Amino acid sequence: MELSQTLDIYCERMSAAFWAEPVNALTNLAFILAALVMAIRLRGANLPLANALTVILFCIGVGSFLFHTFATGWAALVDVIPIVLFILTYLFAINRDAWGWPLWLSLLGTAAFLPYAAATGSVFAALPFFEISAGYWPVPLAIVIYAALLWRRLPELARGMVIGAGILTLSLTARSVDLPACEAVPFGTHFLWHILNATMLAWMIEIYRRHMLATRAGRG
Repeated sequence: MELSQTLDIYCERMSAAFWAEPVNALTNLAFILAALVMAIRLRGANLPLANALTVILFCIGVGSFLFHTFATGWAALVDVIPIVLFILTYLFAINRDAWGWPLWLSLLGTAAFLPYAAATGSVFAALPFFEISAGYWPVPLAIVIYAALLWRRLPELARGMVIGAGILTLSLTARSVDLPACEAVPFGTHFLWHILNATMLAWMIEIYRRHMLATRAGRG
């Protein structure tokens, strides 16, 4: 993919103009709002990884806005990179602070997501409907796996993860039906991906915040 190549992959885009996707572009404010809400909720909590996730959440909104306005190869990278950073940072946080793994094992477990995503993504790519968002479906699956493994150890966190996976599943469904539903919904359904995703990512930070504060209270 050429970095300057113009991409037309969403229902709403009808030209190469900057504002060709106004709904998709403006609904990225949901990520910004979600980041601001979490920044307020994290004030004084002294949770560096949660703060880092909140900054990345803000960057996801900026990157996605750039992609849905410039719609080029370089903008696609700016869109995807913060999402990958969020996933890896969150996995590291759970590996270290929920499982209690040492640093080296937490990093190793985080790195293991990459071959896992490649393997499961290829499976989703071979399935009807799922192939549209094949690169993303490994994420809710991973969340459910983590939730199942943590259920007895940390039931509240595990339940929160299941809720997050459910929201992400709805979000991915909205992303996947954007083009198929284009005739019925002229501006598409991709905007719901933004709104639901922003909600889900903020929720995932929130359940991590609650876990960390409960752990501190238990130690006290």
